[in-house]
Formats: sequence, structure tokens, C-alpha cells
Amino acid sequence: MIALITGASSGMGRDMAKYLASKGWDLIVVARRKNLLIDLKKQLNVNVKVIELDLIKEENVYKLYNMVKKDKVDLLINNAGFGLFGKFWETSLERELEMINLNIKTVHILTKLFLQDFIQRDEGFILNVCSSAGFLAGPNLSTYYATKNYTTKLTMAIHEELKHKKSHVTVAAFCPGPVNTEFTKVAKGNFTVGQLESSKASKYAIDQLFRKKLIIVPSIKMKLGLFLSRFVPWSLLLKMTYQIQYRKCK
Repeated sequence: MIALITGASSGMGRDMAKYLASKGWDLIVVARRKNLLIDLKKQLNVNVKVIELDLIKEENVYKLYNMVKKDKVDLLINNAGFGLFGKFWETSLERELEMINLNIKTVHILTKLFLQDFIQRDEGFILNVCSSAGFLAGPNLSTYYATKNYTTKLTMAIHEELKHKKSHVTVAAFCPGPVNTEFTKVAKGNFTVGQLESSKASKYAIDQLFRKKLIIVPSIKMKLGLFLSRFVPWSLLLKMTYQIQYRKCK
């Protein structure tokens, strides 16, 4: 069995790679920082193919697929992504467009291409690393929240299509809250409380994927929060989210 993981050089991508390797999966790990991928490979006792690519560039997304399509990938994990804190009118347009490319276009392209292969074989798994942000609007982190809404809802729709097709292909959306990774450093923000450990969140995501769970939320607190948010007016939700994200920007 072979798993392809984007954004595998750190955080949950790296921890998912380690967990899958412990279960005997061979890996294809993809990221921009080749040195970190090589370090990861040295730690694992399975076959690991290292691919250095910047998936912000659309041509590299197609290049990746063409590089691995003969490897018979069984599991695709779309983990690469980043955020950017700040007021929408103040944040960098160039950086936001890069975020849209990575968080949306890359996930969309890889999901479609591998899903077509998996449907032909009538087997395979796709795990899209989304976010609890995928169910909300996010003042002070607005573009990131919007991208995660896209990937979460896309995954949900594909799941329903597969169910009606009676396909054995599994797709799932991993929707954690704050996780202790490099996300906040890249996004230029700061989480003060409530972060999950990346290794625990990653293990939970993989286990639930193999149990064919569609929406994977790793903490009771976040599950309860998302459930209760259904009964809160949008105006109040926006105020609450604004204050939460504002504190991270400071």
C-alpha cells in the first residue's frame, strides 16, 4: 500500500507519514524543503519516495501527478496549505492568491485526478486536511476560512456522489481546530490556548479515515463547538470569531 502526502516536511503531514509507516505503508512525501523530507525518510523503515515541489505553482501539481501515476497510489492526503492573519484590506494580495492556489486549486486538481483513478479501480482513500474553519466565516483570517469552506464542502459533495454510485472509494474531510504545528508561524499569528498535539490529531485522522468517517473532528470540545454553532445567529458567530482571531493577530 502506498500513501502520497503533500506538505509532509513538518506538522501533521510529517506525523501522518510516521503513523502510516508504523502501519507498514510505503510513502511518497512531497514538500518544498527537501532536506526535511530526507530527514523524515531516514527515520522510517518503509520505502519512501521524496519529491521536492512547490505546489503553489499549478504546473507542478500536474507534474506531481504524472510523476506518481504509475506507482498505484492507494491513499492521497492533501495536507499542504497555509493561512494569513490580518484585516482583509491590509494583507498581501499576492500571498493570498498563493494561498488560494495551494489551499484550493492544488487540492481540487489532485483530488479529481486521483479520484478518477480510484473510481476505475473501485478502491482508494482521499483525506483532505480541511479545518473547523470550513464551517465558519473568519474575520482576521478571512481568506483562509474561505479556502477551507471550499475544500470541506467539496469533500462532502464528492462523498455523497460516491455513495450514490455505490463506490468503494472513501473521501474524508479532516476538520481540526488549532493544532501545534508551524501554521501560526507561517500565518504570522499566535495561538495562546487550546492547541492539539499534532501527532495525536494525525493518528486520529488516519484511524477515522479507515473507518470511513466523512467529517473527522479530533476533539470533544471542537465537536461540541461546531454542533452548538448551528444554533447561534451569524451576527454573533462573526463577533465571536472576530475576537478569537484578533487575539491571535496581536
